[in-house]
Amino acid sequence: MKEALDHLHKVIGQLITFREEEMHRFTSMLEIRKYKKRYILQPVGKIPNEVLFIHSGLIRVCLDDYSGKEHSIHFATESQFIADYSNFILNEPAVYRLEAMENLEVVVLPRAAIEWGYTHLQEGEKLGRMIAEFYFIYHDNRIRNQYMRTPKERYEAIQHVFPDIHQRVPQHMIASYLGITPIHLSRLKKEAKV
Repeated sequence: MKEALDHLHKVIGQLITFREEEMHRFTSMLEIRKYKKRYILQPVGKIPNEVLFIHSGLIRVCLDDYSGKEHSIHFATESQFIADYSNFILNEPAVYRLEAMENLEVVVLPRAAIEWGYTHLQEGEKLGRMIAEFYFIYHDNRIRNQYMRTPKERYEAIQHVFPDIHQRVPQHMIASYLGITPIHLSRLKKEAKV
């Protein structure tokens, strides 16, 4: 458990400057949780009241479209913060489902701890802004890639965004993320090996 908090401490230290006593107070409000593979961490319809920091494992963010078809929207891996951010900020029911794709260990940042951090961490607001900027840039790039790159280019890029994704996530979920069919993904994988 201490290892997960040390990991968070290191990542935050790469983003902002803080005093050890304020970081100690902040981390005292956090919780370490472990989840089994396939566990739904954030169900649709429940108001998200926490942000997760991934110490180990991988989370898939997905949603169901108007016809009930499931789509993989995002994957989050070690050292990343994840939540249904828009609905966390708006304090509205989640539309994204967060699912453990592997056994997970996460640091849970409850809303109250985040609010405390904004006010009491020396650069707490800067930390929140940097995480929000990362999230915005990721999603902006995701939209651009979906419309401006070919399926082959998206396939080639996924390894850079999510290293080892093909060993960590079922192929149909990767195909969904890329916006292609599993058959098309198989063809792209065969072409890449040639």
